[in-house]
Amino acid sequence: MRRWFIWVAALAAVLAACSAGSDVADFSEIAVSEPTFTFDPSATTARLEVETTIPTVCAVAYGEGESLGSLATDLDMAGGGHQDHGPLLTGLQPATTYFYQLQGVGPDGTLYQSEVSTFTTPAATESGAGDNLALAGTVVDVSSEFSAAFAAGNAIDGDPATEWSSQGDGDDAFITIDLGSATAVTGLRFVTREMNDGSSVTTTYTVIVDDADPLGPFETALSPPLIEVDFTGRILRFEVESSTGGNTGAVEIEVYGK
Repeated sequence: MRRWFIWVAALAAVLAACSAGSDVADFSEIAVSEPTFTFDPSATTARLEVETTIPTVCAVAYGEGESLGSLATDLDMAGGGHQDHGPLLTGLQPATTYFYQLQGVGPDGTLYQSEVSTFTTPAATESGAGDNLALAGTVVDVSSEFSAAFAAGNAIDGDPATEWSSQGDGDDAFITIDLGSATAVTGLRFVTREMNDGSSVTTTYTVIVDDADPLGPFETALSPPLIEVDFTGRILRFEVESSTGGNTGAVEIEVYGK
């Protein structure tokens, strides 16, 4: 899978800098500000956001102890170094303290490394909206797919480490999900994908239920809140209404019902 190869390439760059005996500098020398964390409602996934003054290949090691044990890096189909970083930390537990350390390799081979710090996940948020019906749904139509690694099914697999990407559809991107039967829907959540150059971000979307008039527009984000709705339907077509253009798509689309 292309995203996996990009992750390995980025990690290999960091490890190569370490094994080559590159100069090690403090990460604060290139950090514009302190890193921030954004958590999903289940508190099992966190996006670490940090900006650097120079393009770097960045990775974060994290774990429940100071020995760390898990790794995350920027997942961007373009690969290479960036200044805006947003690695996704997965497999977390709610209300738990984690240790983490940032590392980055600059264009001159310098390895930048932070001190080991901590963050604490919040308690999980109970929406009361019911089950995520999309997990048992089927994608029956899509505007396009960038590649097999960015297939439409990734948007409803419950895995925040995968995503659906269109092939440059911008505001014309859409995905249609069959829930299997007419179901009472109480909540929607659309987690947009993004590129590090600022493109591919969906800002608003609409939903067409069983060919009726569109509902929305609804706002989305990298970690959007659950949107409360009240309708019954089977075939849901999610259409991008506004975006920053490019390979728009979704990390996850969730449809809740009781």
